[in-house]
Amino acid sequence: MQQTPALTSQDDDEIDLMGLLGTLVDHKWLIAGITAASMVVGTAYAVLANPVYQATALIQVEAKKNDMLGFSDINSMLGKESPSATEIELIKSRAIIGKVVDNLSLDITVEPNRFPVIGDFIARRFKPDTVNSVATPWLGMNSFAWGGEALKIFQLELPQELLGQELTFVSGESGHFTLLDEDDNVLLEGQVGQAYDQDGIKLQVEVLQANPGTTFSIVRDQRLTSILKYQKVLDVSERGKESGMIGLALESEKPAEAIQILNEIAKLYVRQNVERTSAEAAQSLEFLNDQLPQVRKDLEKAENALNKYQIRSKSIDISLEAKAILDQIVALDTSISELKLQQAEMDRKFTRQHPAYRALLSQLGELTAKQNGLAKKVEGLPSTQQELLSLTRDVKVSTEIYTQLLNKSQELDVMRAGTVGNVRLIDTADVDLLKPVKPKKALIVLIATLFGAILAAALVLFRKALNRGVENPDQIEQLGLPVYASIPFSTLQKSEESKTLRTGRGRSNNVAPILASSHPTDLAIEGLRSLRTSLHFAMLEASNNRLMISGPSPKVGKTFVSANLAAVIAQTGQRVLLIDVDMRKGYLHKVFGTPAENGLSDLLVKRCDLATAINKTEFEHLDVIGRGQIPPNPSELLMHANFSAFLDEVSAQYDLVILDTPPLLAVTDAAIVGRQSGTSLIVTRFALNPVREIELTMRRFAQNGIDLKGAIFNGVEKRASAKYGYADYGYYNYEYKSEKA
Repeated sequence: MQQTPALTSQDDDEIDLMGLLGTLVDHKWLIAGITAASMVVGTAYAVLANPVYQATALIQVEAKKNDMLGFSDINSMLGKESPSATEIELIKSRAIIGKVVDNLSLDITVEPNRFPVIGDFIARRFKPDTVNSVATPWLGMNSFAWGGEALKIFQLELPQELLGQELTFVSGESGHFTLLDEDDNVLLEGQVGQAYDQDGIKLQVEVLQANPGTTFSIVRDQRLTSILKYQKVLDVSERGKESGMIGLALESEKPAEAIQILNEIAKLYVRQNVERTSAEAAQSLEFLNDQLPQVRKDLEKAENALNKYQIRSKSIDISLEAKAILDQIVALDTSISELKLQQAEMDRKFTRQHPAYRALLSQLGELTAKQNGLAKKVEGLPSTQQELLSLTRDVKVSTEIYTQLLNKSQELDVMRAGTVGNVRLIDTADVDLLKPVKPKKALIVLIATLFGAILAAALVLFRKALNRGVENPDQIEQLGLPVYASIPFSTLQKSEESKTLRTGRGRSNNVAPILASSHPTDLAIEGLRSLRTSLHFAMLEASNNRLMISGPSPKVGKTFVSANLAAVIAQTGQRVLLIDVDMRKGYLHKVFGTPAENGLSDLLVKRCDLATAINKTEFEHLDVIGRGQIPPNPSELLMHANFSAFLDEVSAQYDLVILDTPPLLAVTDAAIVGRQSGTSLIVTRFALNPVREIELTMRRFAQNGIDLKGAIFNGVEKRASAKYGYADYGYYNYEYKSEKA
């Protein structure tokens, strides 16, 4: 009895790179086809897609060298970054973008209804004959816009529940229109130019240019939704590090609209900057006006004190030493007073922990320390000189501060009246209509082609991974089952079958003729001749002259092998009987063009005799018995004594009886027939039957006590990925030559 097969261990983790490359080569035409299709799709998209244009503008931001009071900028001492970063955020703020949305009604989106896929392409190429002309609808499809259509809405206010919904606007005759909701319910009917207020809907159409019946899509978004949308698509960036040059860019399919939006953003931003500067000037002026009276009082008080002292002391002059010290003290006091004024201004803007505020305090501390040092020098002077020095110092410091504040007040008053901000528009928005930024046609075609190639390769490798069919007969022999022959895939047989199906001309029911008859020199027939030789020696010790041919699964080529093997054996002069034991789906009668009735099933139930069931063929020594009528119990008929008696009878009349049985894993018929056959073979197909399936077939035969002689490896294809192919056989390069050659 045959032993149960055991698989030899293999390294499943090993990756055969040459095998994978060979698989790709084997499917080169599939890969090329998918790649070409992907390239065509990419090209079509590049041609049909709407061009996207980019509008650009340029703004200059100048850093503020001094604050509104004219004092040095403390931030410069801190190495603060360029003001462009702050200005960029201001440009993209809701305060700016929101006003743009309101001014240009960007929360209302109007789109004409185009024909799918090609509608935009056709509309872009429409050239109007006259002003405001509209393209004629194609094939009477007037609901689509074909070019030249325009719809401008002056006012549209909707109830909350309709915001964000897509409404349908239908153009009518003579400026009439209809507004529909998503369910095609009529919301409003009206005339162009008239204002309507109905059921919470306020609508006024300013311009309508379209054929009657043309539809438009209208969406009124929430204001915040529109703001966020344009904040996302607006690109604002600094040109160069700390250059103060800010570039604005906006991409859109409508270049005129993009230009209008960018110009509006720039205009509002510059205006806001001017208003902000003017407001700062007004605040600083107010602060100075509050400080001037007090400084004036301090000056008058200092002057009166000095005059009284000079009258009392009878005009004592300051010595040269005291005068030098006085000049230094006045300079320090003036600087300290300026910083204190600046500190008062900063108290309104920053906390004491702000870096600028802390830097100011540090500077004040340094000046105060110097002031204390000069005070010690003053203590060394005579008392009369100390007092005169103190009074003179108060007068000079107060005069310096008062004069400076008075001048700055006048400057701020002028600045407030004619404020110029620290930003200016360098380049207004413009678009290069000759070079859209999208789609990048060459890049899209290249990416689509590469994507198609990668997708095709992945698909081929994925199919390869799923299809674990045997491609090497060594894998079968590792199971302990000899491979008697490898039958090459016959392209001639395939072409004959295709021709028969196409023309409808065949022996019977559009079945191609037997290859051994139509193309006796085909490589597949040579493989069967090799099998014939192997069987001659394999059946010498068989218990009878019956050869059963089965297989693990359908579509392995059992009938092809059985019919052509019987033909090549009959050509040697042996009497051969070919029996179709597949009483369910057998079609040997079609292959040989014999009648379907009076076959094996009819013979076993005694509806006909043996002589009637046997059919002659075009081959002299080959007879065929078809399946007969399809019985309800094929397995039971095969287990009946009539089948055994039938086999004994035909075995005595013929040199070889070939039994074509159904697949073993599908039905049990092959196991029944195999017990009465001296030799049993299975047909496995290249890249179809997995190793596990062949192993299970062997187990089934072993469990039924059937000695399986070997396998026939059918349909072997010459593949670059296969380690084994029919090229390895000597007959691959052998061809018959005529006697004239």
